[in-house]
Amino acid sequence: MAKIAFIGAGSVVFTQELLSAILAYPELHGITIALHDIDPRRLAAAELMAHRLSQTLDAEATVEASLSRKAVLEGADYVINTVAVGGLEATRIDHEVPARYGIHQVIGDTLGIGGISRAVRTIPVVLEIARDMETLCPHALLLNYANPMSMVTWALFWATGVPVVGLCHSIYWTSVQLAEYIGAPFEKITFDGAGINHQAWILRFEQNGQDAYPALREVMERPEVWSRDPVRFEMFRRLGYFVTESSAHNAEYTSYFLKRPDLIERFNVPLGFYLQELEENAAEFEERYASLQRGEPLEVTPSPEYAPQIIHSMETGQVRKIYGNVENRGLIENLPQGCCVEVPCIVDGTGVHPCHVGALPPHLAAINRVSVNVQELAVRAVLEGRRAFLYHAAMLDPLVSALLDLGQIWALVDELLAAHGDQVPKPLRRQ
Repeated sequence: MAKIAFIGAGSVVFTQELLSAILAYPELHGITIALHDIDPRRLAAAELMAHRLSQTLDAEATVEASLSRKAVLEGADYVINTVAVGGLEATRIDHEVPARYGIHQVIGDTLGIGGISRAVRTIPVVLEIARDMETLCPHALLLNYANPMSMVTWALFWATGVPVVGLCHSIYWTSVQLAEYIGAPFEKITFDGAGINHQAWILRFEQNGQDAYPALREVMERPEVWSRDPVRFEMFRRLGYFVTESSAHNAEYTSYFLKRPDLIERFNVPLGFYLQELEENAAEFEERYASLQRGEPLEVTPSPEYAPQIIHSMETGQVRKIYGNVENRGLIENLPQGCCVEVPCIVDGTGVHPCHVGALPPHLAAINRVSVNVQELAVRAVLEGRRAFLYHAAMLDPLVSALLDLGQIWALVDELLAAHGDQVPKPLRRQ
């Protein structure tokens, strides 16, 4: 049976969701689950949880856990990466330093100045994982959940030969939300989406084979509906297509919603949301760990996440359509070749097969290209050790450039890198 390695398994809530879905498949009973984390307590919690889920689902899984990443990777068939380098404290730096310059973020882990900073400390670690894979499990598929998704996955395309697909739930859950907004059963909805991670577009949204966008335009005028997704409804009104990921996230990705206090209030942007969530998660971990140690019943939480579906399809041959972050080799014709794009993929027993999309509507591609420019410079900065590219990436970020002059942008980057200290690769530090 297959061996699935979890790197960053101490993200206990998410690991529980993934394991619940994996072990719920009868065809995957008897698999080996190998867990790694750098935090011994979190690793112990994940190991207890995996055993308990296997028992609850009669999955007869072999559960291994190790503080040694190499021991976990050896012989793996699938590697699920959920690392968050630096954890809560690094995320706090990514919020507090830009805030001193007037840049306020909600999450700051994917695009924007927070995403650039996170890429600097995350890409080197993920490249180390990939290089271990090249030796210890060269045929394994890397299923990457680590943010900033596009930048991390793009770096893997350029710097390694490891087969990789980046996974995110934003297109799926956006479609679920849109069905709710128009009062339609989700099973009656069909959709297609494409673009880049967290800034993909619902290109087709239909109910019973008929265009459902007119119904969405009608219901969004109701205050109770508009208030649930104000940033994205405003974008939809101006662009004609609905963007994926939440209003809170999307507020950070352009210059339109966070540059003035009145806009923040008007679009009800929850500044600092992610920091608060991480603090709550830390407290929740302690409660979950204590509960696991007491042997209390563990809830099985099935998840629509794509990693379990990919593994099941590759092991059984069942054909599925998912959305993956993959290398743009002619998939989206008006986005740069070689960048990381989010497109439909067909999964079967032979692997993950990205689908050709063609050209996006030109205005949507133009918005994506702004973000892709920032991503490319950040990736090149890390891979080539060129600190100047980080300044240039920040210069091109829409929100940063709307609020700061060039001197301030340079100072902000310098302060962020200094604050992260040893988590910054040596070539990017001040000599």
